[in-house]
Amino acid sequence: MEDTYQIVETAIDYAFDGRYVLDFYQYLKSNKVKRYEVEQFIESSTAANLSDTVLQLEGYLKGGEKELVEAYGYLSKSKARQIKEYLYGILEDAWRYSHERKPGRRKKQTK
Repeated sequence: MEDTYQIVETAIDYAFDGRYVLDFYQYLKSNKVKRYEVEQFIESSTAANLSDTVLQLEGYLKGGEKELVEAYGYLSKSKARQIKEYLYGILEDAWRYSHERKPGRRKKQTK
């Protein structure tokens, strides 16, 4: 599971370089990651940092605080929007995978 955290951290770094290399849902599916591991990721500091970054980019796009403009001023608005959507997509992929991996009802066995 530590690999997953490292992959997401690397994807965040690449996103700010303009490279969107991670399809997180496909990664989870192909590696058959267990639901509890995805739940751990969702509650992890990595996911919290990802969420904070998305919120900061959203604030920058709205033309908010001076600190955000200072931090993300080197990004054009369209580039910041692309990065925000990509990073939020990683979170959405984790939520969707977790939701789909919920166990269903057991089938009633006939006698």
